[in-house]
Amino acid sequence: MSKLFDSIRVGRYTLQNRLVMAPMTRSRAQADGSPGALAAEYYAQRAGVGLIVTEGTQPSDDGQGYLTTPGIYTDAHVAAWKQTTDAVHARGAHLFIQLMHAGRMSHPDNTPHHRPGVAPSAIAPGTQMFTARGMLDIPAPRALSTEEVRQTVQDFRYAARRAIEAGADGVEIHGANAYLIQQFFAPSANARTDEYGGPLENRARFALEVAATIADEIGADRTAIRLSPGTTLWGIDEGPEGAALYRYLVAELDKLGLAYLHVMHQGDEALLAEIRALWKGALVVNRPGRARGQIGADVQSGLAELEAYGQMVLANPDFVERLKTNAPMNEANRAGFFGGAAAGYTDYPALNAR
Repeated sequence: MSKLFDSIRVGRYTLQNRLVMAPMTRSRAQADGSPGALAAEYYAQRAGVGLIVTEGTQPSDDGQGYLTTPGIYTDAHVAAWKQTTDAVHARGAHLFIQLMHAGRMSHPDNTPHHRPGVAPSAIAPGTQMFTARGMLDIPAPRALSTEEVRQTVQDFRYAARRAIEAGADGVEIHGANAYLIQQFFAPSANARTDEYGGPLENRARFALEVAATIADEIGADRTAIRLSPGTTLWGIDEGPEGAALYRYLVAELDKLGLAYLHVMHQGDEALLAEIRALWKGALVVNRPGRARGQIGADVQSGLAELEAYGQMVLANPDFVERLKTNAPMNEANRAGFFGGAAAGYTDYPALNAR
């Protein structure tokens, strides 16, 4: 495990260790999409990791899916995020803002303009979403026109620029977990007949354009992407070509020289090994539910350069120190995952507070 605590060069930065705080939606933003009052404290508490990846942050009004998630496309958003980036940098960590367009995983009650979500095709995900009125069926999205797809790429560009203005060290593109980019990958969500649908090369096009455009805007060494090959959440089915799509996509992304690739591992070890062989840069692996005894195994074996953790970092602001000293971990307060104030957010005790 000791290799986890070694510094490492990722993109243009030297990280203090090889541990990453995974992105986690917390639904505590203000009504205008600015991060909430406690966000700077929450992230700064966890700055013992080498890299913090923020909660999914929408690049536009259309990009919002859930209630009270933050944005990064207005002056108010930039000013609020600057408080967080300053607080994290003061404690020696680096922070990437995750750019997340929810696509069809959206409800009109939750968005600023109260319109249905937009997506590759007008196919509903067949599930419900939490709103201020409780759990409601997600309506069918509106299919983006070809020109609107191109404009959405530019929305990502603009949001990336604003993230850097807010002091972020870079951005992670959310291409995972059944949101817009992965919706383009999946025939169950993408029935398009233009250059963004049909053959796997076309279904990968949107992701590649977003990555290349952001890299052009802020630098490839400040641009990263997260993928979750094989995810079947909320009606996503990547079909028999799923593995082939990821082999093609990763090989093409590798040509861009991005800061890192973040894989939300779904259990296909053979595909993960293929991705490792195709990806020449820094690889971050996130294995949901990884046992404590397996922490550090992917770094030690050389499969990954970094490992990402979600709930353990959420519940343990001093996660790195607990690993180093073999101290017990706090249990996550599931009731405090989404919404609310300090409870389950900034009130987890650190070792030195006991």
